[in-house]
Amino acid sequence: MAITGRFVLLALAGLIPLLLFPAAATIFLWLLLLAVVLAMDLVLAASARTVVLRRTLPDSVRLGESTSSVLTIANGSRRRMRALVREAWQPSANALNPRQRVLIPSGERSRITVRLRPTRRGDLHTPHTTIRSYGPLGMAARQLTIAAPGRLRVLPPFNSKRHLPSRLRKLRELDGRAAVQIRGAGTEFDSLRDYVRGDDVRSIDWRAAARRQGVVVRTWRPERDRRVVILLDTSRTSAARIEDEPRLDTGIEAALLLAVLAERGGDRVDFLAFDRRIRAQAGSTTKGNLLGALVQAMAPLRSELIEMDWQQIPGRIRAVSAHRSLVVLLTALDSGAAEEGLLPMLAQLAPDHVVVVAAVRDPLLGRLRAERTTASDVYRAAAAERALLDREALSALIRTLGVEVVDEDPHELPPRLADMYIRLKAAGRL
Repeated sequence: MAITGRFVLLALAGLIPLLLFPAAATIFLWLLLLAVVLAMDLVLAASARTVVLRRTLPDSVRLGESTSSVLTIANGSRRRMRALVREAWQPSANALNPRQRVLIPSGERSRITVRLRPTRRGDLHTPHTTIRSYGPLGMAARQLTIAAPGRLRVLPPFNSKRHLPSRLRKLRELDGRAAVQIRGAGTEFDSLRDYVRGDDVRSIDWRAAARRQGVVVRTWRPERDRRVVILLDTSRTSAARIEDEPRLDTGIEAALLLAVLAERGGDRVDFLAFDRRIRAQAGSTTKGNLLGALVQAMAPLRSELIEMDWQQIPGRIRAVSAHRSLVVLLTALDSGAAEEGLLPMLAQLAPDHVVVVAAVRDPLLGRLRAERTTASDVYRAAAAERALLDREALSALIRTLGVEVVDEDPHELPPRLADMYIRLKAAGRL
């Protein structure tokens, strides 16, 4: 049961007769009148227990886009229902109109549409709906919370897809489908051509030469159907916010762009989100819907406030791919605990795979290093310089192991990582 502002005003109006006729009988009669009005309004209000709810909700929406939750309310009582309906969406769903008033005749239905514009990636839930059914006088209402569960999966926005067309053009040039022809990269047969001075004699096709009565050589194109393994660090370091975005979300954007690009390049892609156990896993399938599988696997990911178990990573990579692969590790290049476990792990992976470490660099460090107006600014600049030097030193140590490093600002990391993949493919290292 709930009372309204009207009932409170009616109760306050009782001060007038009490002042005119100050007696115990006046108070008793006025309280009796209030009780009768309250009881009558509650009795005449439509029962919320007869309501039947049915929710219509899309399965997913991209972060930053809007969607709607439609709730159908069927009034099964004999009275007309005047009600206030409240949807119990969590704050990150950003429901624009969660409270709505409805007027439903007996035996009929009404629909309410709640606009949602989620502000956070992941699964959003609404467990129930609260209905407050008012009486005809508007003095009191029957209130009931009814289970009406709904789930909306908010997918990564994939803003880095704007870089995909330009990188695909580079791949087509690399693969010989455009005007540019890359010679000598890869071991996949492309075509035959006449021998010219300086060609590798090992490329001569003697059978074809005998048929043509001239020396011809084979040309090659970059290999296809190679293995690309993307491992996303979901440990505590991924929770840091850089440029108002968690490091984990930047890693997701970079992983999506690289995965789609590699699949279009004819390579097999496997994705792992890992800290001490696998949080998500997806890969290329025969259906070819890699992007759909990736965004569904990445959507519920969150940073875990635990340390990364670096020792498990070589075994996890071997379980995914037993062959030589391109292994891309999206993690943090912070000195300390990560350095102690990262370097020995990379030393194990580098002899068997082509390894790339990709990390997000905070652009605030560069701005602090350049600002030296006051004494406080000088101290901040010194701290920023020290942090950047530590990152460079760690990157240099990683490169001595034969591992490539991509250390960029949040908006630059996805395209730079895609460019690294293209360079490695052009060099025939995949």
